[in-house]
Amino acid sequence: MKTKKKMEMPDTWLIVFAIIVVMAVLTWVIPSGAYEYQTIDVNGTSRNVAIAGSYHLIDKAETTRASLLGVFASLYQGCLSAADIIFVILCCAATFGVMVKTGAFHAGIGKVIQKVGDREKLLIPILMILFGLGGSVFGMLSEFYGFYPLVVGIAVALGYDAMVGFAILALGEYIGFTAGTLNPYTVAVAQSIAGVELYSGVGFRAVSFIVFMGISILYVMRYAAKIKKNPELSIMNGVSCIHSFKREDLDQYEFNTRHALILLDVLVTLIILMFGLMQWGWGYKELCGLFIIMSAVAACFAGWDPNTYCREMLAGMRGVLWGCILTGLAKGIVVIMENACILDTIIYFLSQLLQNAPSAVSAQLMLLVQTVINFFVSSGSGQAAVTMPIMAPLADALGISRQVACLAYQFGDGLSNLLWPTCGIVIICGLGDIDYSRWLKWFARLFLILLVAQMILIEAAVVMGL
Repeated sequence: MKTKKKMEMPDTWLIVFAIIVVMAVLTWVIPSGAYEYQTIDVNGTSRNVAIAGSYHLIDKAETTRASLLGVFASLYQGCLSAADIIFVILCCAATFGVMVKTGAFHAGIGKVIQKVGDREKLLIPILMILFGLGGSVFGMLSEFYGFYPLVVGIAVALGYDAMVGFAILALGEYIGFTAGTLNPYTVAVAQSIAGVELYSGVGFRAVSFIVFMGISILYVMRYAAKIKKNPELSIMNGVSCIHSFKREDLDQYEFNTRHALILLDVLVTLIILMFGLMQWGWGYKELCGLFIIMSAVAACFAGWDPNTYCREMLAGMRGVLWGCILTGLAKGIVVIMENACILDTIIYFLSQLLQNAPSAVSAQLMLLVQTVINFFVSSGSGQAAVTMPIMAPLADALGISRQVACLAYQFGDGLSNLLWPTCGIVIICGLGDIDYSRWLKWFARLFLILLVAQMILIEAAVVMGL
């Protein structure tokens, strides 16, 4: 008897490349245009902000529409544009690969499991809330990059899978960022541009944080309990992850002084990094430099010779090369749009759709529009600079408060960071060694649940007259 061949999920490369092809076709269909921009001071930072009503068409002859060669050349352009991010992924994979090979993580995780005992389930909500508060209060995202190998490893060692560990950190930081109570990168920028009192409405956003985080924690714990009972139901079944630690392997490592020094090295590095990013304005270059120093110190504590250190650095990089090229490929989508000058046209068209929206659903549509725009403008503060000068006066015309307009932007920008391939999700998938297509399959239902929760909260904000 013939058996039907099971439909296989397309490789992530194919998904992203298909988007590139569609976008390339659209460069020949969508009119080219642009807003005028002005530089203004936003909370002490100079930002290029769109001028409402300044959109104008640009002759296609003055732009570069995507040709057949241009479609494939966008990979090079995308990798060039995302070079800083790609090096961060390579650096994190290499340096934490070294930390794992020293055996310190194995010994440390084994110690944690002994201490946790039967209370392992509590780690999920505790860690998610901690990471969530970092994202919500301080806007911390890249500050947590170094934790992915550790949290993924702990989850696998506790009998779950790599997806549970990845979701604990990814959902924790990004859901917190979405409901940002005092997020300086989204809330402060959007409210300042919109002319709303800085950090007003914090109580409502705190409630939003509790709702979003509660839903996410329940979703992760339900999945964790299911695969703990039956590992074959894991979405990662049959897929290896470079950060996984088998529980039986942990018994081979006895925690000693060297391990303690290496883990202390990691802790001190992460503390310095967080302080530097928040207080000294550090960026990717300092992050990479700090991680390289951390791994070199760990290699010395482990008693390695220089050649061994170099070999392990290279071994760590090999595992994430595919994800690095994917990051460049995803960036190629934005490159194609920018070359053809269709990005502002898309934003203008979406804003025009809102002008004729019924007042009863206009706030909900604003949320959906901001969610779509985040595909094209993935930077939180960048999206605020482009859209809020347009959305704020539009909210006045629609009978919506500017506070609600800021909330719609904040929700739309934050949650879709975990969905669109042009956003941070491809970066953290590379760091966590999680296939983007598997993440989409796992996350899709939760995304819809959280989107509905966002729409309910937006409507509540309108009814309350926020």
